[in-house]
Amino acid sequence: MMNYKRYRRNPVVDYPQRKWPNRQIEKAPIWCSVDLRDGNQALIEPMNVDEKMEMFDLLIKLGFKEIEIGFPAASQIEFDFLRRLVDEHKIPDDVKVQVLSQCRKELIDRTYEAIQGIPNVVFHIYNSTSTLQRDVVFHMGEDEIIDIAIQGTRWVKEGLSSYDGNLQLEYSPESFSGTEVEFAARICNAVQKEWDHATDAPVIFNLPNTVEMNTPNVYADQVEWVSEHIDNREDVIISIHPHNDRGTGVAGTELALLAGADRVEGTLLGNGERTGNVDILTVAYNMFSQGIDPGLEIGDIKEITEVFERCCKMEVNMRHPYAGKLVFTAFSGSHQDAINKGVAAMKERNSDIWQVPYLPIDPADIGREYEPVVRINSQSGKGGVAFIMDTVYGYKLPKKMHREFADVIQYISEQQGGEVKPQRIMEAFKASYLDLKDPFELVFVEIDDNYASDDTHVALDFKYNGEEFHSEADGNGPIDAVKTAIRQCVPQVDFTVEDYSEHSLGKGAHAKAAAYIEMEDSRNGNRTFGVGISSNITRASIRGLFSALNRIAAKARDYV
Repeated sequence: MMNYKRYRRNPVVDYPQRKWPNRQIEKAPIWCSVDLRDGNQALIEPMNVDEKMEMFDLLIKLGFKEIEIGFPAASQIEFDFLRRLVDEHKIPDDVKVQVLSQCRKELIDRTYEAIQGIPNVVFHIYNSTSTLQRDVVFHMGEDEIIDIAIQGTRWVKEGLSSYDGNLQLEYSPESFSGTEVEFAARICNAVQKEWDHATDAPVIFNLPNTVEMNTPNVYADQVEWVSEHIDNREDVIISIHPHNDRGTGVAGTELALLAGADRVEGTLLGNGERTGNVDILTVAYNMFSQGIDPGLEIGDIKEITEVFERCCKMEVNMRHPYAGKLVFTAFSGSHQDAINKGVAAMKERNSDIWQVPYLPIDPADIGREYEPVVRINSQSGKGGVAFIMDTVYGYKLPKKMHREFADVIQYISEQQGGEVKPQRIMEAFKASYLDLKDPFELVFVEIDDNYASDDTHVALDFKYNGEEFHSEADGNGPIDAVKTAIRQCVPQVDFTVEDYSEHSLGKGAHAKAAAYIEMEDSRNGNRTFGVGISSNITRASIRGLFSALNRIAAKARDYV
C-alpha cells in the first residue's frame, strides 16, 4: 500500500459567506501573457532572441495588451531582448510591457535601465510569503517578510525620477496559495500604503497559485477573501497567476474570476514550470463557447500551435483542449451519428446558433477543418461514414443507404487495421457504386419525352456480360422505360425501384447531379442502392439504375 500517511491536508479557508458560487463569468479579464518569462524559463532549451521576437510578434497579433517579457536584470540575454524591442520599435503604444524583479535594489536599478524608452511599463516585484518558505527558506517572521516588500516598493518608487514613461506597480505575494489570507491581505495593504499613489495607475496585486495545493474552490475562497479585505479595493486590480500542479489550473482560474479577480496571467497552451501555468487559450475558448467575447484574436489555432512548437521546441498533445489534433475528432459510431444529425439539423433549420452534440464549438471558428472532425476506424458507424461523404465530398447519402456503405468501410477497416482515410473511403465508394460495369454497362441512351401523353421513349445501347444490345421502349418515365428496354433483352431481370433521391454536387451552372436508386430483386427480396452522377439529372438517374443492377447481380450471381 502506498504510504499516504506521509502527507497531510493543506488548510482551507473558513469562509461561509463566500459569494462566488452564485456568480457567472460575464466578460473577459485583463489578459497578461507570461510566455516570455514564466514560460521561457521552464523550457529545456530557452528561446533565443529571434525566437523571443517571433513569440512577441504572435502575442501582439493575438491582441495581448500586457506582456511580461522577462527578468531583464537576471541575464544579458533578457536585457538585450528588451532593448531590441525598443530599438526596433516593436512595442505598440497601447501595449504594456511587464518586467519582473525581486525586491533587491541592484536588480530594480538594472531593470530601470532596461525599460528606458518604453512608454508603458508594468513593474512587477515579488517576494515569497508562504508559511513553508518563511520557515524553511527565509527563516523569517511575518514582519520581516513585510519589510522586504515595503523596501522593494520604496526602491521602485524612488526610481520613478529616472523614468519618463507611464509606470504601473505590480506586487505578488509569491506562493500566495500557501499563505494565510490574513497575512496576504496585510502585506498587500502595506505595499499599497508605501506606494501611496506614486503614479495614477492602479496597483496590481497578483495572487499566484504558485503551486496548486488544494481544490479550485479553496483558491477561489482565498482570492475572494483577500479581495474583500484589501484596502481601497476600487483603486486596485486583483490579478491571478494560476499553475496546474493538480491538473485544475483552468478550473481554478475560472472560479477565481467568479471570486473577483480582474486579471489573469498565463501562457499559451499552458507551458510553464512543472505541469505548467494556466492555459490562457483554454480559458478564452471556454468563454467563447459560452457566447462571451474572449477579448483576444484567437481564430487561428493552427498558426498559434505552429509558432508555439517552433519557438518552444515542444509538441502540443493530441488531446489538448481546442488545440490538439484529435480534440474535434470522433471515432465512436454513436458520436459520429450524433454529430452528423446535429449538423444536418442546423442546416435544415437554417440556425445561426451552434448546437451540435459532442462539439462545444464549431471547429471552423478557430481555424480547424471539418475533414478530421469524424475519422473512421473499426469503432466507427454509419453516421460517421455518411458525415465524411457529405462534408468532404458532397454526397448526401440517403439514410437507408448509410448502413449499406458503412458495412463496406467496416470491412476495409477490419482488413487493413487502423484508420480509414477519407480518400480511401471515396475510392471504396467509386468502386462499390460509380465504376461498376459488370455484368451491365450503359453505352448510350437517348430520351424523348412526349408531353402530350406524359410518356417517355428511350433508345438504349448497353452491354450485358460483354454482349452488346440495342433496345427501345416506352414507359411512364425514364427509369420505367429503361427497365422495360433492359427486360426486352435480358428477360430474367426482374426488379422494382423502391426509392429515388437526387441532389446537386456543388453549385453553379457546371455542377453535377447525384442520383440514388434503391432497388429490390423481385425474385429473392434482396435490396441495394445504386449511385449515378452526371451533369444531366436524367442521365445520373439511369446510371444509378445500372449501378444498382450490378450490385443486385453481385448478390445473386445467376444473372451473370
